[in-house]
Amino acid sequence: MLVGGLSGLVAVLALVLCARDAGRPQGIRPDRPGPARTPAHRAARPHIVPRSVWLGTARRTQPPPRYDDKVVAVFVHHTDSPSAYDCADAPRIIQHLYAGQTGDRRWDDIGYNFLVDRCGTIYEGRAGGVDRPVTGAHTLGFNHRTAGIAALGTFTAGVPVPQAMTDAIAALTAWKLGLADVDPRATVRLVSSSSHSRYHSGTTATLPALAGHNAGFMTSCPGAALTARLPEIREKAARLQGRTAALRPRTAPAPPSTGTP
Repeated sequence: MLVGGLSGLVAVLALVLCARDAGRPQGIRPDRPGPARTPAHRAARPHIVPRSVWLGTARRTQPPPRYDDKVVAVFVHHTDSPSAYDCADAPRIIQHLYAGQTGDRRWDDIGYNFLVDRCGTIYEGRAGGVDRPVTGAHTLGFNHRTAGIAALGTFTAGVPVPQAMTDAIAALTAWKLGLADVDPRATVRLVSSSSHSRYHSGTTATLPALAGHNAGFMTSCPGAALTARLPEIREKAARLQGRTAALRPRTAPAPPSTGTP
């Protein structure tokens, strides 16, 4: 009787275990998640000068940084400041920009995530970590899931744009977008958060992954001369990501009718 009872109990336990395992995907151990997918097209991180180099004693009390899930687009700006500067003065110029944005404008920090000088030196801008998707304050309506790169100087029509500067912007773009495996030559869909941008708040806009400030806001920034160099910068950034094939053209979906560019 004892043997028979044990046999019956074993059978019942077996049925319970089978029923519990039936809903579990085969070949997956719940206590051991699979490795995160590594982006297929990553670029090397360029050298980035930390913000402590230009911040100095100008530091102000500010709230903690805000973050998005990832960066899928980059907006290029110019600072609309003199272009004929000594590159050794770049930290002082950035500190002056920081003082203006946090003083007269009363922003909590400098708006740009990165700044690039005419010699191609890249500086960390907004606090929060250069390798993290820090929410900036550079393109009204499109600060989420984007990074802002500011070229130190004014690059209106006819003003030469230093090759070192465009090379640095390409390298920074390739690295930053590569973290999310985004092709710098592609288009992305971004949702406007402000009706003061080119698109009403809530509108989904299709914009270049590497765009000028004027693509999202009514402005001439980053200047006609730098805007004309964006196609070249996109191509170089794509090559730095190891993308050798031509980008397949595709028809971008039209924004909802609620938006008016």
